[in-house]
Amino acid sequence: MFKATVFATLVASTALATQATAQQKDTFRVAWSIYVGWMPWGYLEESGIMDEWAEKYGIDVEIVQINDYVESINQYTAGAFDGVSVTNMDALSIPAGGGVDTTALIVGDYSNGNDALIVKGDLGIADLADKPVNLVELSVSHYLLARALDGAGLSEADLSGVVNTSDADMIAAFSAPEVEAVVTWNPLVSSILEDPQAKAVFTSADIPGEIIDLMVVNTDTLAANPDFGKALVGAWYEVMALIADKGPEGVAAREAMAEASGTDLAGFEAQLASTEMFTDPAAAVAFASDPALPDTMTGVAEFLYDKGILGTGAPSADFVGIEYPSGDVVGNPDNVTLRFDASYMAMAAEGAL
Repeated sequence: MFKATVFATLVASTALATQATAQQKDTFRVAWSIYVGWMPWGYLEESGIMDEWAEKYGIDVEIVQINDYVESINQYTAGAFDGVSVTNMDALSIPAGGGVDTTALIVGDYSNGNDALIVKGDLGIADLADKPVNLVELSVSHYLLARALDGAGLSEADLSGVVNTSDADMIAAFSAPEVEAVVTWNPLVSSILEDPQAKAVFTSADIPGEIIDLMVVNTDTLAANPDFGKALVGAWYEVMALIADKGPEGVAAREAMAEASGTDLAGFEAQLASTEMFTDPAAAVAFASDPALPDTMTGVAEFLYDKGILGTGAPSADFVGIEYPSGDVVGNPDNVTLRFDASYMAMAAEGAL
């Protein structure tokens, strides 16, 4: 789960053109990448569940795995996809910050231990002063580090620096003698913690509800094609029932997701244990409607603005307006480009899909 540091003018202009011409259609594409909370999207495609729900609404939905997470968001932003799996922070900074009106259709989960600051030996957070930390720069890992340091009375300025490290290189980086601390996410966290030297000193469980995993879609596309939203949400919650099912059908589904993510059932369920999955749509609606969410998103916007990545030339942390299920807008009401819409999840909760 990480973000791009640069917005290409061409990408942004292409995205805005695509947004402006959204219309009724019957074929849709959604992108996703490997992460415990997003494995259901791959299962939806492979199992045929997505096809069944799409057929119910007379449409076609293709779910495409993109190995590079940031590339999946950039392609969505450029209009190549109608939806993408993304964190709340990256939804705000990349498509919304880039001017693409985006709706959080599904609040899937929040990280409750899947993201971690890991050190070697007996180091504590306070011991990181004057030391480097390896992470994917300007990512949720960077945000987690900032929250960890703040709790210890430190800031990033107290470090010798952060070392921008690809998620693909993180395990190898931690094994290097000179690297003493990394911040990353599962399944990398689980792999790194197998090292007897490794110790997690701060995780997303220390900031519950702040790193949120979403399925976002283009707002204009959704408005013109509500059946697209209904099919996605209906299919998602059918798989959520399997995630929660302790019987053989649920076990088989989780085994398939585990294999697709490169682990076994035990490993996948360990990752699920540190993920607050909203398997019940009513719980997702309650989370999206909670007054705590605007406070969380305000803190995220302030972090992004501080790092200079809240959209091109953002004059303040209020640059992007964010609309919540209540209809309230926090931020710039004249630039609302991120919306939390709980209505489709509410339909699922009411059995109305």
